Amino acid sequence: MEDRKGKKVRRLILFIDSGDTLVDEGSECRAAGSEVVERAQLTEGAKEAILLLKKEGFTIALVADGIRESFENVYRQHGLRDAFDVWAVSEEVGEEKPSPRMFRAAMDALGLQDADKGRILMAGNNLKRDILGANRFGITSVLMSWSPRYCMTPEGPEEEPDYTVRTPGELAALLLM
Repeated sequence: MEDRKGKKVRRLILFIDSGDTLVDEGSECRAAGSEVVERAQLTEGAKEAILLLKKEGFTIALVADGIRESFENVYRQHGLRDAFDVWAVSEEVGEEKPSPRMFRAAMDALGLQDADKGRILMAGNNLKRDILGANRFGITSVLMSWSPRYCMTPEGPEEEPDYTVRTPGELAALLLM
C-alpha cells in the first residue's frame, strides 16, 4: 500500500522495547551518580533491522521503560532518533509495562483505535513486562529471546509469546513475510 506521496505504508505496526531488544543493556554507560544512560551499543543487527523496516513502510513506536533522556542519547548516538514514529516512555506515561497505559499511550499517539489492535505487534525481551503486557492488552507478542539477563521460560499462559525470535534481523524477516 502507498500513501498519497507514493511512500510505502504497511498495515502492521511495530511496538518495540529498547533494553536488550535494540540496545545491549550490558553496554550502557552512565555518568557517576546518574540514572541517565549517556551511551550504549545496539544489539547486533538492530540498526539495520529498524532502518529496513522503516524503509519498507512500517510504523514503529518505541514502547520502553526508562528515562526519556537515556533513549534520546542512545538513539541519537546511533542515528535512529527519527526512525520511531512515536515514543511511549514510562517516565512520561507514569507507569511501566505490563501496564496497559504504556500500550494505550503509543496507540493514542498514533491515532489508533481498539479496532487496530489486530495490526500491532509488540517485540520485547521481557516475559513479565513486554509479553505479559502485550498479551493482556490484546496485541500480538514477539519475544526477543537472546538476552541472558532475563528468564526466557514462561511461567504461565499469559507469558507465552505469539512468536519468538533471537535477533532483530529475525524480527524484520518475520514482519516482512
